[in-house]
Amino acid sequence: MQRVTVTLDEDLVAELDRFIESRGYQNRSEAVRDLARSGLREAAEAAGEGGDAVGALVYLYDHEARNMSKRLTEAHHLHHDMSVCTLHMHLDHDQCLEVALLRGPTRSLRHFSERLIAERGVRHGRLVMVPVEARAAGEGHGHGYSHGPHGHHHHHHDDDTGDSSA
Repeated sequence: MQRVTVTLDEDLVAELDRFIESRGYQNRSEAVRDLARSGLREAAEAAGEGGDAVGALVYLYDHEARNMSKRLTEAHHLHHDMSVCTLHMHLDHDQCLEVALLRGPTRSLRHFSERLIAERGVRHGRLVMVPVEARAAGEGHGHGYSHGPHGHHHHHHDDDTGDSSA
């Protein structure tokens, strides 16, 4: 680890100390490291340089909207290589909340999420992503067991959206 000296004005130090206290950090270094990682990740994503990620897409929609359930199901089927699972919750007679767990390239997750949130009938939506490191070939999926003789196949689309209709 390297030691870096940074000069901050008093207002920023006070804000940093409030952040540290509210989050329970043990010291300023831990907080600054986390803030730097977060800022670098956001900058990379904004520049389109994000690698692989896992994400939770949370969205609220009107299930009475025309063909809404069918359109959402089709979107997830078209992107089956990213869509791990979906949790569905009925909020009232008209509204449903879904949480879709996704994995894949950051750019593809963002594109899929933006298109789904833009669907007519989706009222609110937000994607939360966490970067993951891709494993080298032969390292398996990192869960400590083999897939055995059955193996499995991951279908990959030609474009970065995963949209097979293109």
